[in-house]
Amino acid sequence: MTTPPYPEDLERPGLVRTGRSTFVRPIRPQDADRLVAFVGSLSRATLAYRSLGPVVRARDDVIRRGAHVDYLNELALVALAGDEIAGLVRYVRDPEEPEHAEVTFTIRDDHQSEGFGRLLLEHIAAAARARGIRVLKADVLADNTRMINVFLGSGYRIEAGPPGQIIHFEIAIDPQAQAVARAERREHTAVRRSLRPLLEPRSVAVIGANRTPLTIGHEIVANLLRGGFGGSVFPINPRAEQIAGARAYPSVRDLPEPPDLALVAVRAEAVPDVVRECADVGVKAVVVVSTGFGETGVEGRAAELELARFARASGMRLVGPNCMGVVNTTPAARLAATFSPALPTPGRVAMSSQSGPLGLAVLDFARRLRLGFSGFVSVGHAVDVSTNDLLQWWEEDPGTSVILLHVETFGNPRRFARVARRIAPRKPIVAVHPGHADSAVSSLFAQSGVIRTRSLQELFDVALLLAHQPPPPGNRVAVITNAGGPAALTVGACAASGLCVPALGERTRQTLRSALASHADVSNPIDLTPTATAAHYRQALDAVLADDDIDAAVVLFMPPLADKPDEVASAILDAAATRPDKPVLASFLGGAGVADLLHRGDLVVPTYTFPEAAATSLGHAAAYQAWRSTPAGVVPDLPGIDAERARSLIASSAAGPVPAAVAAELLASYGIAVRDSEPGPGLDAFVTVRADPVFGPVVAFGLTGDYADLMEDVAHRVTPLSDRDAREMVRSLRAAPLLDGRAGGPGVDLAALEETVLRISAMVEDLPEIEALELRPVRLLPPGDGAAVAHATMRLADNTKGGGRS
Repeated sequence: MTTPPYPEDLERPGLVRTGRSTFVRPIRPQDADRLVAFVGSLSRATLAYRSLGPVVRARDDVIRRGAHVDYLNELALVALAGDEIAGLVRYVRDPEEPEHAEVTFTIRDDHQSEGFGRLLLEHIAAAARARGIRVLKADVLADNTRMINVFLGSGYRIEAGPPGQIIHFEIAIDPQAQAVARAERREHTAVRRSLRPLLEPRSVAVIGANRTPLTIGHEIVANLLRGGFGGSVFPINPRAEQIAGARAYPSVRDLPEPPDLALVAVRAEAVPDVVRECADVGVKAVVVVSTGFGETGVEGRAAELELARFARASGMRLVGPNCMGVVNTTPAARLAATFSPALPTPGRVAMSSQSGPLGLAVLDFARRLRLGFSGFVSVGHAVDVSTNDLLQWWEEDPGTSVILLHVETFGNPRRFARVARRIAPRKPIVAVHPGHADSAVSSLFAQSGVIRTRSLQELFDVALLLAHQPPPPGNRVAVITNAGGPAALTVGACAASGLCVPALGERTRQTLRSALASHADVSNPIDLTPTATAAHYRQALDAVLADDDIDAAVVLFMPPLADKPDEVASAILDAAATRPDKPVLASFLGGAGVADLLHRGDLVVPTYTFPEAAATSLGHAAAYQAWRSTPAGVVPDLPGIDAERARSLIASSAAGPVPAAVAAELLASYGIAVRDSEPGPGLDAFVTVRADPVFGPVVAFGLTGDYADLMEDVAHRVTPLSDRDAREMVRSLRAAPLLDGRAGGPGVDLAALEETVLRISAMVEDLPEIEALELRPVRLLPPGDGAAVAHATMRLADNTKGGGRS
């Protein structure tokens, strides 16, 4: 008999309600002994609930057979606690109703009430949906309140049989909005609880601590002590009695208490044993500073993934490997668990960086900018703790108002998009992503409200503004200067950044004329001339900030042309304090130490060496404010969708290219008709979907021919699309005037085109097996006549391997 392929895609880290880490994966034949031990540990009460009545324990050979499943018609998932099974869920497909399956849950007694049932329901529902199952059926004893509450609190549509000793449940596992929302709330709570030992530990061990200064193991200990950490610091070194003034211990087993957090700085080959020892004594979080893992090749990558699986199964969170540590400057923590020689000053900016070495430069640069941090985490290879986790921590951190991200890869882009969309309206997220301006990357960020920058310098320029000044209410900027050349550069940079430098109103110009020297230019830019004094700067800035048609001000000062920059800086601060709702930025060209002059307690005016950087930063902030102020779109409920019919077609289709007739029937299930038609005099378009390995389903739209082929005039969005996404997508093309009639002619039926895009988005969200889809051509008809799909091609992924996306 051929052994069915093991679905590795169903292996997932998980967090239960208490914040405990676990690892969820399909059961394997090698788990037979582990399964026997699991069943043997169950109490009589648990066995009775599992078997719907008093029973005796089954024979070992019967239990062992439960480790053999075909992963399609029968599937079992286990949640691990160390090497043992903490919980198990199993479905068996109903041969009479293939879209239905019986499901059973079993949680070990010592892990009940921790949330394993809810977690396993989410995982088995996703796996079942990907295998064509839409209803899970379960029989539950009436007094099994824990399991009943799991079902009723899931957010799925539940049908329960009449009250009796046994209650029959039917659970429709379509990803309903309520179910998704409840899963996200559960995840958010669990993530924050799991990260507390990492970011607010009560005690820290440093394994690999060194007596020699300027070594990694020594500097971590020294920074913890220097940084004012209020808990216990335990250096671990079997050949030392004391390190950096703290008593050393031979191993974590010799400590007077299990530390919440352990930093590991030993050779790569010794790391697995050290992490295992940490698990044995009850460490809750581990930061692996050591190098020699994924950056060395395939074997190293496999080793770090195994390390993450073990840590999760052992209930620990893991940062790294190849990272530089964790910093939390909030008064509750004062944690400097890093070897960086430059420790950040306290502030309101938090940052996650995926590059260990880069973190050293980042902290040093931020200190020179006087940019304070609330937290900094170098996630390294991010095999466990990720940017998505940290976002959810900083989301509720009252000491964090701006979040910076250095992102190389996304472990779960859909989760990033969900979390970012939730956070960005309240706290700006600024990200630098390496590589060229890929449209899919830009779309993901733009849809989520994330400010994408092109370089680390630009990242910090934007952070300097948002950490100290509000985003501008609009894009109208006043430029004040004492030199014409820098002002011209600033005006050009503003235009390139989506800002405008409008002419000032007569009332403001009159105010400026009466206050300034007669030879000053009171248009915009306002040229105070080289003889300008601090009083002139104050009067000019007061006037433009009082103007309702000005949203922000950029102040330029050339120190060689005038004396007393400290007085000018003080005047700028005085004026900025009067209008805290409008941002003020400065560029003291060639001035040294100016950043110190523009700080007065909590009032800071960000200053830039060159004015172009000020304009670029202000442009990003204005675009962010415009996004934040725009009404949010909704993912509409579209009429005429027969998802059940579509799932039946998917279940009966093989992986690979889909026959044209089946593709047409699938599209018809989502209200999209495919019909052959001859080319007409109007425009033709295309809509495609590709399953991007980084970002998930990406929808592309453009006009056929030279528009896309030569001009690369194609719009991209990441699913799910809201009505606003579809509208903006269709209208974002450079060729949009051809669609809405601005270029002459009647235009096309934009409403029908947007609805087609929304139906495609709904289809690929409901049917994750769709790996690629192309509608080409789509005939664009006059307003009121709709849009006609003339040809469609589709390809399916291998649905026996799950194909789902969490």
